[in-house]
Amino acid sequence: MDDMETNTILKKIYKRTLLQYIAYTVGLLVVFVLAVYLAAFFDFQWVYDFDSNIYTFLAFFYNIVKNPLSLLLFLLICIVISFAFMIHHLYKQTSYYMDALTHASHELLDKNIDYITLPEELYDIERRFNELKSESIKNERLARENEQKKDELIVYLAHDIKTPLTSMIGYLSLLDEIKDMPDSQREKYINVALDKSYRLEDLINELFEVARYNSEKIILEKEDLDIRLMLEQIIDDFYSVLVEQEKNIHLNQDEDIILYGDADKLSRVFSNVIKNAISYSKDHTDINIDVHSMHDDVIIKVINKGKEIPKEKLNRIFENFYRLDSARTSRTGGSGLGLAIAKEIVELHHGSIFASSDKEETVFTIILPKN
Repeated sequence: MDDMETNTILKKIYKRTLLQYIAYTVGLLVVFVLAVYLAAFFDFQWVYDFDSNIYTFLAFFYNIVKNPLSLLLFLLICIVISFAFMIHHLYKQTSYYMDALTHASHELLDKNIDYITLPEELYDIERRFNELKSESIKNERLARENEQKKDELIVYLAHDIKTPLTSMIGYLSLLDEIKDMPDSQREKYINVALDKSYRLEDLINELFEVARYNSEKIILEKEDLDIRLMLEQIIDDFYSVLVEQEKNIHLNQDEDIILYGDADKLSRVFSNVIKNAISYSKDHTDINIDVHSMHDDVIIKVINKGKEIPKEKLNRIFENFYRLDSARTSRTGGSGLGLAIAKEIVELHHGSIFASSDKEETVFTIILPKN
């Protein structure tokens, strides 16, 4: 809370207290003067008969209110006394509020207290304190989750790098030990070791890319992009894979749409999502890519027919190293980094990406602002 907000709250408190005391003082004086005049109107005799001390008291003040100068002096004395009481009350009230704020600041750091309570007059500060506490709890939870993800990242990293590395060492060791190995077998082992080294290089590059998106401020090189042309080029890149698996991709886009974004990074997004759709779709099925615009956004849906993804897995598929099929490893499938990278890039473009799934199909939806 800044100084301006604090001063505003204090002014409200002081103003409320001042008005209360003015109203209290004026009301007390009015009641007293009315009481004296009423007593005089009905004659002081009945008061004297009732209690001579009260009679003397009322008669004294009656003589004061009859004289304008005496009345003015009396009012000034009452105001001064009332003002002194008001200052004393303000001091006590301010001390009370400061103690409450000090206690609340300690509660702000206390993990055992869920909600901070302050006096009604400090409601705005109470609300802000609880917002800060909620934010602190949220940040602490995120820090724990990030630490856990970091530990998982190390485990996955060790496992995924070890697998191709162990395979490479095995084949190279055989090549080194068996001097008279047939040329055909030697060539096969060399090709396998080379393939594993390429796979290891790809994995390390993806790891560096994920680390870069998480730790650096990425600068987007934006330009006007033709979505249809970009998607057609990406689909062509998967031609050999589609032919091998007897699958087809259909691009459904009725209108020309221009998107302002980073061509290289968005190509990576679409490529990763389409690759995922191919990997997890049933054999001999079609993959549909629907593109349309809505207001200031472009909506791209990649739809494939495959096994239904459980809801608990839908919430995790954009995490680093998460694979839908636990049987797939970096040796038999993707690294588990593709969708995580796609999510980072989409969010850098101020867009969103999410997935839905049922028994019939799985849909990945990408929403990007046109500008």
